[in-house]
Amino acid sequence: MCDNKAIQIVDATLRDGGLVNDFYFDDALVKALYETNLRTGVNYMEFGYKASKRMFDPEKNGKWKYCNDEDVRAIVGENRTNLKIAVMADVGRCDFHEDVRSKNESPIDMIRVATYLDTIPGAVEMIEDAAGKGYEVSCNLMAISKAKESELRDALMTLAKTPASVLYVVDSFGALYPDHAKRLVTTFLEVASQYGKKVGMHAHNNMQLAFSNTMLAHELGATWLDGTYDSMGRGAGNCAMELLLGYLEKQGFSQYHMEQALPFIDQYMETLKKHGVVWGYDVQYLLTGLLNQHPRAAIRYTKEGRSDHGLFFNEIKNPTA
Repeated sequence: MCDNKAIQIVDATLRDGGLVNDFYFDDALVKALYETNLRTGVNYMEFGYKASKRMFDPEKNGKWKYCNDEDVRAIVGENRTNLKIAVMADVGRCDFHEDVRSKNESPIDMIRVATYLDTIPGAVEMIEDAAGKGYEVSCNLMAISKAKESELRDALMTLAKTPASVLYVVDSFGALYPDHAKRLVTTFLEVASQYGKKVGMHAHNNMQLAFSNTMLAHELGATWLDGTYDSMGRGAGNCAMELLLGYLEKQGFSQYHMEQALPFIDQYMETLKKHGVVWGYDVQYLLTGLLNQHPRAAIRYTKEGRSDHGLFFNEIKNPTA
């Protein structure tokens, strides 16, 4: 299991965590996160989205919703380090022709194209555009817990023929039990291996399975693994980076250093919580995970300060009742 060269750890704290606070991270936190990733040995740092300013009002979102090259460069400079910089671009939610410049003009190394199964043609166009501009590219298949086997294989075969080097299992709803995760990862690996692609895992923690599903994916052969510090992410959050780093370190991956994450968590993650930023497992997220639903209803429940889980469960289980 200890293939130190193959594994790639991606820090998604700013991007997935930005969905919790509308991407309003101050530069001190972002710089500290960058430096923490350098110390922990993380391979890629995802700064946020390349979202369309025409679709998403810049007055209502912080700058990491858009990841202008100048803003990224203000944090990383020329980034003469082993840590690579990534951003995510959602199909249909970005102006990639204009906003994604040629790689030789940008501090960004990788474009992570995010798509649903019904937007694959758009994903192919974006992947080819990013690769043509000189970027590394992954394709993240969202809401994968809803996928039908035949549709999934067709989509994977299409994506495997593109320049994307990594195909990601994305448990958007935190709905995967290990047996389902195993089937999906195995399917991804079967297709990816035919075309020389890698497989990644991005897990959500609605049923407190994000870490175990991530480790399961790696044991099966997935080599790209996402985490966020203190599990910060939309709703129930993600696979905790400190869990991931600690596990890998104990498995002999000596390039990772979990202890180096602790000062950042103490100073910045705890401060965010004290200032009212909310994320992490709770019963309402379990319920949407059990029903394989988008967590938006649970997020709304949390913001409203409700405590009637029984009524909430009935609402989401029988939405027309």
